[in-house]
Amino acid sequence: MSLRTLDLTVLLVEDLHANWRHATQNLYVVVRADSITSYATGIATVETTSDGSGNPSWNEKLEVDVPAQARSITLTVKCKNAPSMKDVGIARIDITEVLRAAAPEQNLQILSYGLRDWEGRRSGVIKFSVRVRERDMLCSSSANVVGNGLMYD
Repeated sequence: MSLRTLDLTVLLVEDLHANWRHATQNLYVVVRADSITSYATGIATVETTSDGSGNPSWNEKLEVDVPAQARSITLTVKCKNAPSMKDVGIARIDITEVLRAAAPEQNLQILSYGLRDWEGRRSGVIKFSVRVRERDMLCSSSANVVGNGLMYD
């Protein structure tokens, strides 16, 4: 069995829009890989563009453990100010697409994916970089290898 770890750096969101007031303030990103385990960034800073608008940015690295059976990875942009931590946009990406685009540890690949709100409307583009690390998980730390089988403590 192998366990993959993604070194995923959330960079920024472009063309972000939502239908409620202050939706672009106090934003953070939650990453999941078909698991109840989630990984979250801190609150974004806002980079002002040449036209005076701003893009939320993080440049924050998350080490995301990806279970062997995972089929997708989800990046959700959330607003801390909204009632009940409202989702601003969601990108669900097939894990094979991410792994195919992911670079070996010495290289860096930047990916861009469209965000959608819960009604399916476009709500921006999220950019992130990803590297993949794979490691073999022969047995858990509480198991001892005996002959050809496992003996559990």
